[in-house]
Amino acid sequence: MYVHALMGAESTPGPPVIRTIGVMDLKDVLARGMSDFSAMPTHVVFLCLIYPIVGLILARVSFGYDFLSLLFPLAAGFALIGPFAAIGLYELSRQREKGVDVWEHAFRGLRSRSLVGIAALGMVLMIVFLIWLTTAQWLYQSLFGYGSPESIGQFLSDILTTSEGWILIIAGNGIGFLFAVLVLTISVVSFPLLLDRDVGAMVAMHTSIRAVLRNPLMMAAWGLFVAVTLVIGSLPLFFGLAVVLPVLAHSTWHLYRKVVEPEPQGRGTGTARSWNRT
Repeated sequence: MYVHALMGAESTPGPPVIRTIGVMDLKDVLARGMSDFSAMPTHVVFLCLIYPIVGLILARVSFGYDFLSLLFPLAAGFALIGPFAAIGLYELSRQREKGVDVWEHAFRGLRSRSLVGIAALGMVLMIVFLIWLTTAQWLYQSLFGYGSPESIGQFLSDILTTSEGWILIIAGNGIGFLFAVLVLTISVVSFPLLLDRDVGAMVAMHTSIRAVLRNPLMMAAWGLFVAVTLVIGSLPLFFGLAVVLPVLAHSTWHLYRKVVEPEPQGRGTGTARSWNRT
């Protein structure tokens, strides 16, 4: 079972085939994502209210325990686990392709053949998220010590009016960028692939890495667009994510469809087939 979770079905004839995409493809996937959101707004908003609620809880915990230094890393790092949290939204888009617009299908992915693989890759993202938080806290403490600011005003003053604060801003954003690149590289098409086919977590991550290497400029542009829209959606108090997240999730499903060629007919029957490899 664990080997299957990592590598997928033994009958897989070869790795998924990766296409080269362009700017018009990115525009098309965004348009399709917005179309999915328009067609299923009630279902999607219902699902994505989870995200701003959790964001507010994280903010409240941060204030309540004087962890102001972790407030921004929590908000920024929350996007690192977004690809896993969007499983239900990918499934909505997948079912809409089949002509089904029933909200219960958002949870059909939980019965996916690759459920364990999805969970394994989700755990990888959670570990990355925790490492990011630890790194951010270490950076803050190395500059400001282990004491807590007495107020929000003092915290903002320390960050915005001192040399240590600007070092924290520049270094923190630089390190956060590296974490974001890592997550984008291993997950941009991984979860849709796991949802759609009987593959393992390692195969899904390898396919995602191949997709990024095959389309570096377009994937960089997509990652930048995601980052900017997530920042916009986080203001104010994360409520904009109730719109931004579903559109991005649906668009990511269609990006997967653009980048990865459809599964060949006859897979799993033992029929030998020829696959193009990147």
